[in-house]
Amino acid sequence: MNFDIENADYSNPGHAADIAYLMNCYASDPMGGGKPLSEEITSQIANELGNIPHAFSIICYVSGKPAGLANCLEAFSTFKCKPLINIHDLMAVNEFRGLGISRLLLQEIEEIARKKACCKITLEVFEGNTPARNLYNKFGFRNYELDATMGKAVFCHKEL
Repeated sequence: MNFDIENADYSNPGHAADIAYLMNCYASDPMGGGKPLSEEITSQIANELGNIPHAFSIICYVSGKPAGLANCLEAFSTFKCKPLINIHDLMAVNEFRGLGISRLLLQEIEEIARKKACCKITLEVFEGNTPARNLYNKFGFRNYELDATMGKAVFCHKEL
């Protein structure tokens, strides 16, 4: 088995198709909501990511097949006054799980973050996603808190 990690070029039709395929696999998984993405979204996802100046994606190929994806957004930590990277999506296709794809993607993201002098990498994960939580813990991710008396940070969103 051959593993290749590539920084996606959103204008490359092959990469765009692979991102659409991988995102659809992710969305169809229970951890992604369990529903496939619409054709409108899959046809535009790479183009729209390409319109975001601080977005980047990394694709893992196993023997030439798209097997894993990380979509990341560069942001800024005001408390550290340094850049950070948020991993917005991290996934491996079911048939390739257990091969270390997520670990390879995390290693690549960390290398990029260090080159950019980032102060941290952030992500969110469902409480019930034990395999992902175990991986993130092994990789050094911890729940975020500034002061134990105030408790851990909670991720919130508001649909618009």
